[in-house]
Amino acid sequence: METTQRGDQKRSADRRRRELLEAADRVVLRDGPGASMNAIAAEAGITKPILYRHFGDKSGLYAALAQRHTDALLSSLRSALDAPAERRERVEATLDTYLAAIEARPQVYRFLMHPAEGGAPTDGAFDAGQHSAPLLRHLGEELARVIEERLDLGPDGDRLSRVWGHGIIGMMHAAGDWWLGERPCSRAELVRSLADLLWGRLAAAGDRAGSPGF
Repeated sequence: METTQRGDQKRSADRRRRELLEAADRVVLRDGPGASMNAIAAEAGITKPILYRHFGDKSGLYAALAQRHTDALLSSLRSALDAPAERRERVEATLDTYLAAIEARPQVYRFLMHPAEGGAPTDGAFDAGQHSAPLLRHLGEELARVIEERLDLGPDGDRLSRVWGHGIIGMMHAAGDWWLGERPCSRAELVRSLADLLWGRLAAAGDRAGSPGF
């Protein structure tokens, strides 16, 4: 009986947490980097202390939102990398997946990667700048694992896959940030140009035996 009650309480808490994150998403889509704890609490129909009780502080809520979005992005990137196509096509699909994600939800991207407008954040607003570097490092490490699993890079493969993972994420982030702000070309043109830049040793690297290939 007690075990059942604990299970019910956990499911209820998990459901409430999802509801609060969905409310936070709605505010982020509206306010971008200016999203605040006050606005999120109001959207969820609760007080700010209750919001803090669920996430600890602003950093805790930011971390939960970042995980929510990066997990979805990483899943999409892995699907693009594992698609039944030639390697060049998979590389282009992976680049396009990232760019399509930031294009579809630019306010979410800016919230995760940029501090609030105007320098120091206002009371209750998130200072995303202190979190964006760890977020990019996490994406780089995850992509490095994917590369190491799918390519035979020789005895120094662990180090090289990490260099490539972080380098590719850095390239996608910097190029995507510039492109999202200026729109100097179409997304398809940017994808082709970035794939051309990558198409050096990557094209010649050997697939691991039994791997679907990268």
